[in-house]
Amino acid sequence: MARIKYSYQPADETKAAKAMGYEMPISFKHAVEICRELRGKKIEEAKKILEDVIALRKPIPFKRYKKKVAHKHGLHKWYAGRYPQKAAKFILKVLKNLEANAEYKGLDVDKLVIVHAQAKKGRVIKKYMPRAFGRATPKFQQLTTVEFVAEVRGE
Repeated sequence: MARIKYSYQPADETKAAKAMGYEMPISFKHAVEICRELRGKKIEEAKKILEDVIALRKPIPFKRYKKKVAHKHGLHKWYAGRYPQKAAKFILKVLKNLEANAEYKGLDVDKLVIVHAQAKKGRVIKKYMPRAFGRATPKFQQLTTVEFVAEVRGE
């Protein structure tokens, strides 16, 4: 029983592996930028990128959500970037899950390429902080769902 459907259906299910991080407490905008960076990469390469982001060695280029984002050294053909560590840690877990799912299916992990990486907005957890004079300030938390599909390429 799936809580949410995948947006992408592979042509051959036997040569593809899927994984989803459901409603994670991470920034939606950071997840979008990370997914865009990982799309088209091999799983090992994607894991290396995320580990470098967590260790503050390599920034993620911010191409869509780039307003007031500082320039970062080490970006290729781009200027704005950040180190979204929290989102990278959660997405790294999903990538490890994707790799484990592929091994369980008997696929060659070295030939897998991430063909679909997407971030979706999940539920909003609504909280209110009481203030003076009977007022309240909303503190809403946007949850994010991330899905990955990897297919065997290069046979």
